Amino acid sequence: MSVFHSIILGVMQGIGEFLPVSSSAHLALAPYIFGWSDQGQAYDVMLHLGTLLAVVIYFARDWFGIFRDAVLRKPGTDGKMLWYLIAATVPAGAAGVLLEKTTENIFRNPLWIACALIVFSGFIYFADRTARQELGGDKINLKDAVIIGLAQCIALMPGASRSGMTMMAALFLGYSRPFSARFSFLLSTPIIFGAGIMKAMELSAGDIDAAFVFGLISSFVTGLAVISFFMSWIKKRTLLPFIIYRILLGLFIIFLVFK
Repeated sequence: MSVFHSIILGVMQGIGEFLPVSSSAHLALAPYIFGWSDQGQAYDVMLHLGTLLAVVIYFARDWFGIFRDAVLRKPGTDGKMLWYLIAATVPAGAAGVLLEKTTENIFRNPLWIACALIVFSGFIYFADRTARQELGGDKINLKDAVIIGLAQCIALMPGASRSGMTMMAALFLGYSRPFSARFSFLLSTPIIFGAGIMKAMELSAGDIDAAFVFGLISSFVTGLAVISFFMSWIKKRTLLPFIIYRILLGLFIIFLVFK
C-alpha cells in the first residue's frame, strides 16, 4: 500500500468514525470504488487507533473526571459514569469476538453495505426527528447505558455506523443530541482500544511501514478536527445532512454494483 492510499484511508476513518456515516463502510468500499487492493479488516481496525488517540485527547478532561469520581466514589452521575460505560461496552465487545469472522467475510460485501447505509438512515432519521431531548447527562442510568451498548452491536455491520447507532438509541431514550454525541464518543474509547489490541497481535514487524504510520497520523488529525466540528454542530443542528449523504452513497454503490 502506498503512503497516499494510507493517508486517504486515514482521512476516511477520521471522518467516518465520529460522524454517523460509518467509517467501516467507507474503508470497505474504498478498494471497490478506487480499484485498490483490499487492505483487510486488520488494517482498518489499526487505523481506529488514530481516532482512539483523538477521542482520548479531546475528552481528556472528561476521562480524568470520570476516573477520579469513580475511584473516590463521589456521588452523582460522574461517579457512576465509568461503570455505565463499562456496562455499555460489554455487549459490543462480546458480539465483536463472537462474530469476527462473519463481519470479515459477509458484511464487507458492497451491496450489503449499501443496503445498511440506506436502511439504517431511516432509523437514525426517525430518532433524530422525534427526539424529545428532555434528558441530559445527569439522567443517565444503568438500563439506558446497556440499551445504548446493545445498539452499538448493530455497528458490527459496515454501513450501520457505531456513532449513528449509539446516538440513535440515546435519542430514542429521550437524551439531548449533545449528550448523545458525548456518550457515544466516550463509549468508542474502550471498544476501539479492545479491537485494536486484538488486531495488533496479528501484525508483524514488517507491517509497520511508512504507509502504516501515515495512515495512523492522518486518522488522528482528521478525527480530532471532526470531533470538534461535530460537537459544535450538534448543539444547534440536526443529523439530516449526514442522513442524506448516507442515502446518496448507498444509492451510488447500488448503481456501481448493477451498472
